[in-house]
Amino acid sequence: MNFLAHIYLSGDHKLITIGNFAADGVRGNKYKTYPKEIQAGIMLHRHIDTFTDAHPLFRQCTKRLHRGYGHYSGVIVDIFFDHFLAKNWKTYSDVPLELYISNFYKDLIENLDNLPPRFQALTPIMIEDNWLLSYATIEGIQKVLNGMNKRTEGRSKMNEAVNELKEFYEDFEEDFTLFFEDLMEFSRLKRIEIKNQFKI
Repeated sequence: MNFLAHIYLSGDHKLITIGNFAADGVRGNKYKTYPKEIQAGIMLHRHIDTFTDAHPLFRQCTKRLHRGYGHYSGVIVDIFFDHFLAKNWKTYSDVPLELYISNFYKDLIENLDNLPPRFQALTPIMIEDNWLLSYATIEGIQKVLNGMNKRTEGRSKMNEAVNELKEFYEDFEEDFTLFFEDLMEFSRLKRIEIKNQFKI
């Protein structure tokens, strides 16, 4: 899953959310150098990724893209799924998306010192361009994919994947909706398990 989903699936604990958001910036056992709440968020992130990659509906979505984008297909579907979460936000939260994101940005700024270096550098850019809110529109997804393609020096051609998003829009959205129900329940139970493990 991409940034917005990981944030949402963290529940209401700020530092667990910060850890889940920034987990890709922490390799191997280096997570143990962070406060225990952030460690818990990093572990939650890893469990969510493992669950997602193995889920039949997620794999079904990547198959629509595999011919054109190869091993980048999973990354693209992660971004597509953030789009559908943002677009249908009212289904999943009573807090307006703009307010939810604004509150998260404040938490990020307050916890910059707890972020891995890459995410310390990324945070101001994310906030300035309001990445999380931009996911709600196809135009915003296009910008994200353009940026991802630049980072692969054009090899991934991810900037073209909006064509498949438009072509299979209803199929992607239906798969996301069913998959996300499973993921929310998995994450709820995993949060309880991890909080007990870390005595939070």
